[in-house]
Amino acid sequence: MIIYLRLFANFFTTGLFSIGGGLATLPFLYDMADRTGWFTAGDVANMLAVSESTPGAIGVNMATYVGYKVAGIPGGVIATIGIITPSVIIILIIARILKMFAESVYVKYTFHGIKPASLALISAAGISVVEITLINTKMLSSGVFSQIFDLKSWILAIALFIGMHKFKRLHPVVFIGISALVGIVFSFAK
Repeated sequence: MIIYLRLFANFFTTGLFSIGGGLATLPFLYDMADRTGWFTAGDVANMLAVSESTPGAIGVNMATYVGYKVAGIPGGVIATIGIITPSVIIILIIARILKMFAESVYVKYTFHGIKPASLALISAAGISVVEITLINTKMLSSGVFSQIFDLKSWILAIALFIGMHKFKRLHPVVFIGISALVGIVFSFAK
């Protein structure tokens, strides 16, 4: 029972403060990984890949994944409810009072202030994903500089970047599927 309360509390907090969408949840997930030990920072990269390639909101998908990993199906449901509850509460409150304050200068300034905070959270998440997938930071401390960059990941990233620009008309699902297949091949090639 305690694990369910911890899951709900952790994801409620994440949902409450991760303004800006699913990628804004990444800093909270890294912190949660450090504090709880439920998953590793490397697991976060895998969760992100799975969450982006499955239907639904990234943050909700990651919460479901962690909850399921920690406490099975009930854990997945509770973590999902935890992450969406703050949004539902806030939307209900805002819907009630926004009409009264829609023309308020303070409300407009508040929304303008939230935008850079969201951008910072999403940027930090993007940098973390690049660091995990393209740069082997463990090799920085060991002094083996020839293995700092993960060559396979760089080749895939460059190929996808070129492919996305060259074949703009293709649906993003095609690129996600190709990436998944290449990732599977790379994992078996190790």
